[in-house]
Amino acid sequence: MAPLLLTDADRAQLAALGISEAEVERQIRLFRNPPPCVKLVRPCRVGDGVHRLPEDEHEALGRLHDEAARTGRLSKLVPASGAASRMFQSLARYLSEDVSTPWEEVRARAAAGEKPAGEVVRFVEGLRKLPFREELRRAAGEEAWAAPGPSFRTLIRALVSGEGLGYAELPKALIPFHEEEEGTRTPFEEHLVEAGLTVRDGSGRCRVHFTVPEASRGAFEELLSRHGRRLEERLHARFDVSFSVQERATDTVAVDLDDSPFRSDDGTILFRPGGHGALLANLGRLAELGADLVYLKNVDNVVPDARKGPTLLWKRLLAGHLVRLERHVGRLREELARAPFDPAVAGEAESLLTQELGVPEAAGLPPAGRAERLRDLLDRPLRVCGVVRNQGEPGGGPFWVEDSSGRVSPQIVEGSQVDRSSESQRLIWESSTHFNPVDLVLKLRGAGGKPYDLERYVDQETVFVSRKSKDGRELKALERPGLWNGAMAGWLTVFVEVPIETFAPVKTVLDLLRPEHQPG
Repeated sequence: MAPLLLTDADRAQLAALGISEAEVERQIRLFRNPPPCVKLVRPCRVGDGVHRLPEDEHEALGRLHDEAARTGRLSKLVPASGAASRMFQSLARYLSEDVSTPWEEVRARAAAGEKPAGEVVRFVEGLRKLPFREELRRAAGEEAWAAPGPSFRTLIRALVSGEGLGYAELPKALIPFHEEEEGTRTPFEEHLVEAGLTVRDGSGRCRVHFTVPEASRGAFEELLSRHGRRLEERLHARFDVSFSVQERATDTVAVDLDDSPFRSDDGTILFRPGGHGALLANLGRLAELGADLVYLKNVDNVVPDARKGPTLLWKRLLAGHLVRLERHVGRLREELARAPFDPAVAGEAESLLTQELGVPEAAGLPPAGRAERLRDLLDRPLRVCGVVRNQGEPGGGPFWVEDSSGRVSPQIVEGSQVDRSSESQRLIWESSTHFNPVDLVLKLRGAGGKPYDLERYVDQETVFVSRKSKDGRELKALERPGLWNGAMAGWLTVFVEVPIETFAPVKTVLDLLRPEHQPG
C-alpha cells in the first residue's frame, strides 16, 4: 500500500475528529483489500442454536427479571438516530418523478399491480386512520382533505415537506405512531412507557438512554419536557433519560474509485458516519457509567398500550433468562478456580458452553489448562437475543458462521454480508427459519462488576463497502461492523424464540395502518 500522504491541514482535521493516521490507513486497506463475505455453515434452528423457554419456567424467569429491575440493574438503550425519510419514500416519489399523473391514472396503475401507485392509493384510502390525521388536515387545508384523491399531491407535500409537517426531515422517533386517550404518541414516548413497565427499580427510577442526531437533540428534550411528567404519573415512575450522539471519532474515511481519500470541494477529507456499529462506543460509555444489564431494541418496533402484553411478557422472560445464565456462568467460573480440579465441574462448563452458549471449541479441551481455558471462554459479554419465525421481512437472521480462524459460532447475519452468487451460501441463507427483530438483553459487566472492553469482541472483518456519491462524484463508503452483527461477534450469544406478536416494525407510513398499530 502506497503511503498515506497527508498535509498539515489534514492532520489538524484528524486531530479535531479524534481519528489517528493509523486508523485512516487501516480503513483504506479495507477498501483496497475488502475482507471476504461471512461463511454461513447452517441456519440456527430450534434445537440447534435457537432455544425455547418452556411455559413452566416463565414464572421463575419473571421473578429473576423483577429482582434485577427492583435492584436497579436494568436499563434500556434505544438507537434513535434514524431518519424518517424512508417511511415516506414511496409517496415522495410522486412529488419528484411523476409530477403530472392524474389521480385516475394512479388508481388504474394500482389496479394493474404497480406497487408505487398502490401505495399512494392505500395512503389516500387510509388517511382517516393515521394517528396524525388532524395535523395533516390542518397542514393540507380543508379543500384537499375533502377531496383527497385528486389532491393526493397536496396531501403528500403537506406531510413530507418542510413547508408542511416536514415529517420526512425528522428522526423516526419523533413521528406520531399511535393514538391513546391522552393524544398521539411517538416511538420516543412509547419506549418511555415500555421502560416504565420493564426497568423501573424499587424507587421508581427508570434509566433510558437514546442515541439521537445532534441537530435534533433539543426536539427530544422538548418532547420529554412536555409529556414526561404525565407519563411518570401514569406509570408511577421517574424517568432518568440521557442522550448521546454518534461520536465523530467513529466516522469512517470515504475514498474515490482509486481508493485514495475522497476530498470535498474545499480540499478536506470526507468522513462519513460509520453505521449503527459506531454506537458500540456509546454502549461502552454506558457501561463505564454504571449500566449493567441493558435492553437494546429498534426504535420503530413499538405497539399501542392495548397490544403491549406479549412484548412486556417476553422482555421479562428474556431478561430473566439472561440473569439465570449469568448466575450459572458466575458459579462455574468460581468453581473452576478452586483446587483441586473437579472434572464434573469442567464437564458442566463444557456442556453449558457448547449446548447453550454456542461455543463449540469448548469441547474436547486437553486436560492441561482445561479449567483456565473454560474460565476464559465463560468470561465474555453475554447477550440473549429474541428471534421470531421468518415472515419474509427484509433483514438478518441467526446463523452458525465460520470465521477466518475456523471458529464456528452463532451470529446475527444481514443479507449484505452474504455472497449470494455462491449457490451453497444462497441456499443456506434462503433456508433460514428465524428473523432478527433486534430485541436483545445485554450483560456488559464481568467479575467484580468491571465493565468489559467491548472493542475486544469486535470482528473487524465484518465491514461493509458501498458506493455513494457527493457533489456529483462517485465515492466508496465504509460501514463499521454492525452493532448486533460483527460488533458483538465475540460475545456469548443465546437466541430465544419469541412470538411474532412482539415484532411490529414501522418501515413505511403504511405500516401504521396495520391492525397492530391501530387503537385496540
